[in-house]
Amino acid sequence: MQFKLNNNTISEIKQLIANKNNVLVSEMLAELHHADIAELLDALDFDSAVYIFKLLDSEKTSDILTELDDDIRDKILQALSAKEIAEEIDELETDDAADIIGELPEDQKEEVIAHIEDVEHAKDIVDLLRYDEDTAGGIMGKELIKVYEDWTIFTCVREMRRQAENIDKVHTVYVVDGHEILKGRLSLKSMLTTSTKTPIKEIYNNTVISVKVDDKDEEVAQVMQKYDLMVVPVIDEMGRLVGKITIDDVVDIIKEEAEKDYQMAAGLTEDVEADDTIFELIKGRLPWLILGLFGGLGSVFIMEGFEDALTKYRTLFFFTPLIAAMAGNVGVQSSAIVVQGLANNIIKGSIWKRLLKEVGLSLFNGIVLSLMIVIFGQVMNYPINFTLAIAISLIVVIIIASLVGTFVPIVLDKKRIDPALATGPFITTSNDIFGIFIFFYIAKLILGF
Repeated sequence: MQFKLNNNTISEIKQLIANKNNVLVSEMLAELHHADIAELLDALDFDSAVYIFKLLDSEKTSDILTELDDDIRDKILQALSAKEIAEEIDELETDDAADIIGELPEDQKEEVIAHIEDVEHAKDIVDLLRYDEDTAGGIMGKELIKVYEDWTIFTCVREMRRQAENIDKVHTVYVVDGHEILKGRLSLKSMLTTSTKTPIKEIYNNTVISVKVDDKDEEVAQVMQKYDLMVVPVIDEMGRLVGKITIDDVVDIIKEEAEKDYQMAAGLTEDVEADDTIFELIKGRLPWLILGLFGGLGSVFIMEGFEDALTKYRTLFFFTPLIAAMAGNVGVQSSAIVVQGLANNIIKGSIWKRLLKEVGLSLFNGIVLSLMIVIFGQVMNYPINFTLAIAISLIVVIIIASLVGTFVPIVLDKKRIDPALATGPFITTSNDIFGIFIFFYIAKLILGF
């Protein structure tokens, strides 16, 4: 049954902690998954969270650490000694252990690593810490099963049993040569249906998808998505097998990237959350608000340049919000589709073909919407030249806005700037300014003010 956290559960836990009733607290938590306990700790005050954390054994708390909110985890780690942190690290897989140690201050990292009892485990963690956190090397784990191509099935099974003792989940059996170069993978069926004296090199599958240690984590996610992989091996510059990445690590990457893109599209320059400090929230929001302010001031100057229209065609100004809104909406629609395509690596080929396609789509949409404006103008008894000025302006504005929304994210991507930047206030503000200028300029040409 799925655990659902509610106020009653939180109140009950707090009361038991206040009474120091460790037995009942332990009984309540005994049947819960570590992710559920992490959710509970995130909801409690810091002192209560630390109390529960120290009450549980390290085999369970180590898994809880990986699920906690970053801020809560940092505070709990600060409340633990280097030896206590090392005891938690000893229970974790190398990728999770490296992530946690990587968040510690430099002097504390060395102290914690020195207290890790499993020397091989410590060496693997130190090896992982040298990779950038946004690369395949930075997210991979060292726990895997590998066999050598010159082994027999009998030797292979014996060695696999020994290696599997320290691994929670066995996803794939990898085959390497004497220089640790990845050669392929070995299926369970091949092992079960082949003589125990058969060499591995005669039966392994040499078709294996791999990634390199310096590949970006987003590229790893794309590879695993494309080939529907649950796990992917990681090789170094020489092709040697150095680790593996599992689907749970990639899901975290996809989630983080989606959250970052969503916040950027909403006009947030920093990774912020609702419970961050006021200063952090200001730092995340204010830059784009300043951009919007300058964009608005730009629109004011443009409209001042057409002040003659206010005297002759005062009603024209009432349509300004409509033009600005359509420009912004079309631009965001176009940029959102392109950014999504870039993220999924499906936008390829000539940029001019992409722009031509957008022109055709925008022309059709613009004509349909402009016909609606013409009908509206007839109903409201507007002069035909006035209605046509608005309708033609709308068509041009939609085409320009869609081109900007398509072109900008592609250019940003080529310059290695996150194209999600083009789905937020940047594209909306720029299209508002373009839209208002085009609207009044075309209206001036047709109406002659």
